[in-house]
Parts: sequence; C-alpha cells; structure tokens
Amino acid sequence: MGNFVLLVACFLLGIALRASHRLPDNAPAALNGFIVNISLPALTLTYVHGLRPDARLLLVALMAWLLFGLGAGFFWLVARAMKLPRSTTGALILTGSFANTSFIGLPMIEIWYGPQWLGVGIVADQLGSYFVLSTLGVVVAGAYAGGAARLQARAVVRKILTFMPFVSMLVALALIPLPYPPWLDELLKRLGATLVPLALVSVGFQLRLSQMRGRVPQLALGLAFKLVIGPALVLLMYAGVIGARGTVIQVTVFEAAMGPMIGAAIVAMDHDLDPALVTLMVGIGIPLSFVTLPAWWWMLQGFA
Repeated sequence: MGNFVLLVACFLLGIALRASHRLPDNAPAALNGFIVNISLPALTLTYVHGLRPDARLLLVALMAWLLFGLGAGFFWLVARAMKLPRSTTGALILTGSFANTSFIGLPMIEIWYGPQWLGVGIVADQLGSYFVLSTLGVVVAGAYAGGAARLQARAVVRKILTFMPFVSMLVALALIPLPYPPWLDELLKRLGATLVPLALVSVGFQLRLSQMRGRVPQLALGLAFKLVIGPALVLLMYAGVIGARGTVIQVTVFEAAMGPMIGAAIVAMDHDLDPALVTLMVGIGIPLSFVTLPAWWWMLQGFA
C-alpha cells in the first residue's frame, strides 16, 4: 500500500509542479535524462546481476516483438477500414504497440509483485521493447513518414551500443558469477530507488488534456489495443497456446499491459507522425493504465 501511495503522490506532485510553474517546461528532459543514464542502469546492474538461467526469460524478451507485430497488423487493418491518414496510422502503431516497460513498468512491478521481480521487467525492456523500437520501430516510423529515409545499419547499432541501460545489462550479465561488494550493492540500490519518484513526477508533469477535440475515436482505438486487446492476445498466446504459467509469465503479461512507451512516442514525434495524437496517447494512456493495471494483476493471479 505504501508503494501505491508513493506512485499516486509523485504523479500528483508532477501535475502540481507544472500547474505552479515552479519548474521550466523542459524539466522532464532533465528528469528523463537522469532516469535513463543513472537510475535505470543502477537498477539493471542490481537486478539483472541476480537473475538465474530460466528458459521462460526467452518468452519475456519475445513479448515486445509479439506485441509489436500484433499491434502493427491490427492498426494497419483498422486504418484501412477507417481510411486514416498515414501519419495517424504510424502514430497509432508506435504508441499502441509498445509498452512502457521501464519508466512505468518497473515501478509497477515493484509495487504489485515486489523488487525481486524487477530483473524480469528489465529483460522485457532491454531485450524486448528497446530492441524492437531501435530496429523495427525506426523502420516503421521512417516508412509512415514518407518512406524516403534511408536507415544506416551502423547508426542503429551505435544507438543500441551507447544506450546506457543496455550497456549496463551486458555488464550485469558478465558479472553474474562475481558477487558485488556490500558497499557497491547498497550504492546501486539507492541510485536505482530514484527511478520510481522521478519517473512518475515526469509523467505527471507532462500530462496534457488539451487537443482532445476531434481525436476521441483514434485515441480510444489506440488505448483499447494498448491497455486491453494487446496484452490479452499476449496472454492467449503464452498461457492458452504454449501453456506457460508462473510469476515470470504473470510479470511478462503485466508488462505488456503498461501504458504507451515514452521512447516510442518520441520517435513518432521526431518523424512528425501526428504529434497531437501521440501526446494524447501518452498523456492519457499512462494515467489510465494506473486504473487498468490493478485489474490485470488480479486476473493474472489465476495463471500462477
């Protein structure tokens, strides 16, 4: 309960800080920079280091690839039926097919499942969401922005290999055989603990309710897939088709049910893919996920 109170308090503090104009408009950029380069790498070094080999971790990493494929197909078909502009279709694919598996996913895992399962969330994020976004996501963004952009493999590889959470995951995996000294373990945990408050303050600060007029059908479509249909299809594939069970699978599907990924939204806006809709998907989808996630947690208890 204490963690949930922290979540709500930090989210509301972000809204209050924006309303009071006590922070500059670009404050989220600084907060997100600290999270990506300090908080998330520290968590990665802590909890990936504690992972033990488990075949189910392959399913964890594959979740984001499956969710993206399902989302791309779903939005392509619906866009054709509704005759949506290409920029809107691209925006829906990027914001509706990627789950926020780090900024929101890790705090939610800690609250609903406990910190011992954060390693699963980090695998889902680094080998799943970020990898898909850096490869297929960039390709889709370029295609729906006009298709003329030429993607250089060297640039994509450089982007992946210089992303601090990914680098820290490789380091953590390499150091699994070696125990951390107590002082380093404590330092990493304290730095990693900053992720929850900073991420939620950042999300609250960026919340916008403007520009909703005329966008409700597309917004409802995108959020319905992201928060309900997409994770339900992942659960069907994993539990129904494969027959997978256990906390690892519960946490994996729980990650799939997170609100839209901020990184994917940034890529969409960089390619000018309906920026107004992208902002709404993130600004409304993330707070709305705070309501849908407890329902997913309750339902997933039946798949232990």
